[in-house]
Amino acid sequence: MTAVFPYPTLFGDVELRVVSVSVDNRELPYSMISATDRAVALHEAGRGAWDRARLRLSVTFPEAELRSGPWSDVVFLAVVSEKATNARTTAVLSRAGDGSMQGTVEVDSVAFLRRATLGVLVVATVEGVAGRLVGSAVNDWYVDLKASTPARQREIEIVEVDFKEGEYEWLRPYKESAWIVETTGDVPTVYLNTGAVEGLLEALRGSGGSPAERMLRDLAASQIAQDAWTAMFHTAISDLDADEDGTPILPRGWRESVLRSMLPDVLPGRQPTDALYEIAERRAKGYGWAEIQTGVQFAAGRRSRTTRNLTNAVRSVQHLEGAGDTR
Repeated sequence: MTAVFPYPTLFGDVELRVVSVSVDNRELPYSMISATDRAVALHEAGRGAWDRARLRLSVTFPEAELRSGPWSDVVFLAVVSEKATNARTTAVLSRAGDGSMQGTVEVDSVAFLRRATLGVLVVATVEGVAGRLVGSAVNDWYVDLKASTPARQREIEIVEVDFKEGEYEWLRPYKESAWIVETTGDVPTVYLNTGAVEGLLEALRGSGGSPAERMLRDLAASQIAQDAWTAMFHTAISDLDADEDGTPILPRGWRESVLRSMLPDVLPGRQPTDALYEIAERRAKGYGWAEIQTGVQFAAGRRSRTTRNLTNAVRSVQHLEGAGDTR
């Protein structure tokens, strides 16, 4: 969804491109930059420790529109941010000889954890009010601190780890859980507990097998998926920005994808803007929230195919019982 502002904004596209990347004053190969996926990999193969990366940026914009519009004191601002750490760094871009806006933004490894978002904001004085947002890059980039190959943000990440004795201490209180869904980062993550249910991970990794094995795999996968969809939806609606009129704005990244996918089932017949506004109203005023939870459960169940897998499981059990009945 595009936010509606009560003042003039840019209609033309603002396009961001990462021109080059250096890590600790050493230029990375251009293969570490994927223009197609709009992603940058900062972790060189074989080099796990680094201090500071510099990304050189180039931004094109509708120059004629910007020059003739009702704006003044226009500033192009590059922003690198990561929700998992709440870290943010900015840099002001300047006009280059070819007419584009260029500059360098820095990323410190101690400030960011895993995967940051890189965008460009255009701010200006409009109708006497300074610092108003009048435009932004059409597509953000992703800066991956852990990857050696640049790739677009994955929808979800799966991590297998022993909750009791593994490397993540925060998981130890959940040592009896078979899995945990974590949604605070830029990529939702399902942590599968290798020490909880013997044979579960092998069943999830497998293909084919006996009817009982297939049934177990499908049911477990459906339950994990339903938990993930539910957790992602609640995270997506818990941190909504609003415009000057207080209307909720769809977030970006995976949160936007989740909301666009689930809202039609959570509140049928409403546009995403109207559905978000109603959810925010119900949560703030404390009415009808139980109905929202029912809708979330239904939407998550549809996407995890719970009903279909339960139906197949019941049929498999009935078939096995019938085959075993010799009377």
